[in-house]
Amino acid sequence: MKKINYIAGLALLMVSSFAMAQQESVFAFYKSHMNLINPAYVGVNNETLWTSSLRKQWTGIEEAPETQTVSYGTALGKNMGIGVSVINDRTFIEKETFLGVDFCYKVQMDATTDLYLGIKAGGNFYNVNTTGLETYNMQSDRALASINAFNPNFGVGALLKRDNWYASLSIPRLLNTSKAVNQSGYAMTATDRPHIYLSGGYDFNINSFFVVKPSVMIRYVNGAPTSIDLTTMLQIEKNFELGGMYRTDKAYAAMTTVRLNKRFLFGFAYEMSLQPTLAAARNTNEILLQFKF
Repeated sequence: MKKINYIAGLALLMVSSFAMAQQESVFAFYKSHMNLINPAYVGVNNETLWTSSLRKQWTGIEEAPETQTVSYGTALGKNMGIGVSVINDRTFIEKETFLGVDFCYKVQMDATTDLYLGIKAGGNFYNVNTTGLETYNMQSDRALASINAFNPNFGVGALLKRDNWYASLSIPRLLNTSKAVNQSGYAMTATDRPHIYLSGGYDFNINSFFVVKPSVMIRYVNGAPTSIDLTTMLQIEKNFELGGMYRTDKAYAAMTTVRLNKRFLFGFAYEMSLQPTLAAARNTNEILLQFKF
C-alpha cells in the first residue's frame, strides 16, 4: 500500500510539474520578499533587512516541492543599495539554487516620490541526482546519468514608491536556461524563459489603528498561463496583520504576520488548491522570518 501511495504521489508530481512548466517559484508573502524578484528593493527607505522563508508545498505528498529563500539588503550612502538573494528549490530528485547579487540606485522624483532602479547578477546551480532511483535493469542505464550545471544570468528591475503606494516591474532572469522535465514519460530538455513581474499596492489608512493593504502580483512568461495573486491584509496597530490571497492558478491562502518587537517579524500562510487533481496533495505551508537591523 505504501508503494502504491508513493507511485501515485510521484505521478501527481510529474503531471503537476508538466502543467506548471516554465513557472518560477511563487510566494504568498511576495510583498515582504520583493528583492528575490526585483533588485530595486535593496536598501529601500534606507533600511537594512534580512528575510528568510520556507515554503513546503503539498504536504500530503512525499518528496513534494520545497523552497527555501534568504535575502539581505542594505543602503549604501543616501541613494544606493546592495544585497544578496538566494532561492533554493527541491522537488524529488531535482534541486535548483539561484544566487544573485543586487544593486540599486535611487532617483528622487519629488518630495514624496522615489524611483529605484536595480540590477541583479548571479547564476543558477542546477542538479538532478538519479542515484536514488530504482530500476528493473541489472545494469545501469546511461540515460539516467546525474546532471550538474551552472547557468550565469542577470536581471533588472524598477520600483516607483510614494508614502502609501508602490508600483514594481522586473525581469529577474533575462537569459534563457535549460533544465530537464518530464514529458509523456520521457526525460526532455526544456528552456526556462524570462519571467516578467508586475506588482503594485496601496495602503488605505482607516484610522490610527487600522490600515487596509490590498496588493497584486502578476507573473508573465511566454508559453505559460499568466498567474495573478490578489492579496488583502488588515494591519492592526502596526504589530499584527491578518488577511488572505487568491491566485488565478486556482489557489487561495489565509495569511498572518506578527511583529514580535521593533526588529523581528514572523509570518505564516496556509494555502490550499482548488484544482481537482491536487485534492490529495493537501495544503501548502509558508513561514516568513524578517529581521530589521
